[in-house]
Amino acid sequence: MGSRSLKNIFKESFWMAIDAIKKNKLRSGLTLLGISIGVFSVIGVMTAIRTLESSVESGLNIFAANSFIIQKDPEFQFGDNRKKYRNRANITLDQYKKLKLRSKLPLLVSPATGKGSRNASYKTNKVKQGFQLAGGDEGTIRFYNTFLADGRNFVADDIHYSKNICILGMDIVDQLFLFEDPIGKKIKIDGLDYLVVGITERQGEAFGESKDNFIVIPISKFIEKYSEKRRSIRIHVEAPSEKLYDKTRDEVVGILRSIRKVDPGKENDFEIITNSAMIDQFSGFTKGIKLFALSVSIIALVVAGIGIMNIMLVSVTERIKEIGICKAIGATKKDILIQFLLEAIFLSQFGGVLGVFFGILGGNVVAIIFKIPAVIPIDWAFIGMGVCSMIGIGFGIYPAWRAANLDPIESLRFE
Repeated sequence: MGSRSLKNIFKESFWMAIDAIKKNKLRSGLTLLGISIGVFSVIGVMTAIRTLESSVESGLNIFAANSFIIQKDPEFQFGDNRKKYRNRANITLDQYKKLKLRSKLPLLVSPATGKGSRNASYKTNKVKQGFQLAGGDEGTIRFYNTFLADGRNFVADDIHYSKNICILGMDIVDQLFLFEDPIGKKIKIDGLDYLVVGITERQGEAFGESKDNFIVIPISKFIEKYSEKRRSIRIHVEAPSEKLYDKTRDEVVGILRSIRKVDPGKENDFEIITNSAMIDQFSGFTKGIKLFALSVSIIALVVAGIGIMNIMLVSVTERIKEIGICKAIGATKKDILIQFLLEAIFLSQFGGVLGVFFGILGGNVVAIIFKIPAVIPIDWAFIGMGVCSMIGIGFGIYPAWRAANLDPIESLRFE
C-alpha cells in the first residue's frame, strides 16, 4: 500500500485520532460523550434486562408443574386497562367451593388470599419486618413448589372449623425460634394465638425478595378474622398430567364462566395465570423498554456522528499541508482515505468503549439491587462496538474522501 504498511497506517491513525482529541478537547469531549451515551443507553438497558431474564424463569416458575392460577386481575397491568379490571366482580370463596365440587378433571383445586402484616411474636421475640400473611388450605404448600421441612400440612377439618393453626416460612422461624423447635408452639398474629403445625423448606430469593417470609393460616380463619369478603381470592388448579392440562383448563374455565354468569361470546371476567404467561407478559413489558433505549441510542449516535464529521473536517483543514507532503513522497489517495477513515473509526471506538464499560456497570446495578448474578452481555458489547465502527465509517467517509482528493500542489502552497 504505497510506501507504508497497513500496520504503520493503523498506528499513525490511532495517534492522529488521539492528537485530534487533544487539539479539540471540547468538541471531541462532546462527541465522545454523545457516542458513550448512545452506546450506554442500549448496553445498560440490555444488560439490566438480560440480568433479569437470566433469573426470570426461576423467579416466575413458582407454581407446581401442570398447574395454573385463576384470579381477578392480570399479574402485570399496563396502560389504561386498570379500570376494566377494577370493575370486575371479585372471585369469592363460595365460587371456589362450587368450582371444586363441579370440576372432575383437576388433581387439586385450592384457594388462596393474603395481606401484608408486621404483627407476629413468640414470647419476647417479634418479627422485625413485614411478612406475607396468607390464607390457604391443604393444597397451598404444593402450589408454591415447596415442601414441609417439619410438622404437618393443613387437613380438611382445619379449614372447615377455622382452626387457629399456622405453617411458617423459614424467615419467620429464624426470627421467632432461634434455639427452639417451633412445632407445637403458639405464636401471636395480630393479637390471636396460633398453634404452629408445620414449617416449610427454605426456598431462597427471587428478584431480591425472600420466598420464605410468610405465614399461612386456614383461609376460613383468614376471612373470618380479616373480613376479607371485599378481597378477591385466587384459585390454584393442578391438572393430573401434562397431557390433560388443556382439557383441565378448558373444563375449569367453562365451569367458572357458568358460576360467574358470563354470557356466551363475551371474554372471561377473570385471568388464567401460568408460568409461561407470566414470562410472556414480562417479555412484552421489556420490549417497550428496549425500543425506548434504542430510540435514545439512535438519536445520540447520529448527533455524535455529526460531531465526528465536524472534527474530521477541521482536522483535514488543519493538516492540508501535511497531506500535500504525504502525497509528494508517494502516499496514494487510498492511503490518505484509509488513514482519515481509521481516525474517524478510532474516535468513535473510544466513545464506544466508554459506553460499553459504563453500560455493563450500570446495567448490573439491577443485579446488586435484586441480589441476582451479574451478567456481561458479550454479544451486545460486540454489537455496540460494531455500531460505533459503522458510525465512524458512515460519518468519516466524506472528510476522508475530501482529504484523499486534495491536490498535492495546492496543498503544499496552503498556509
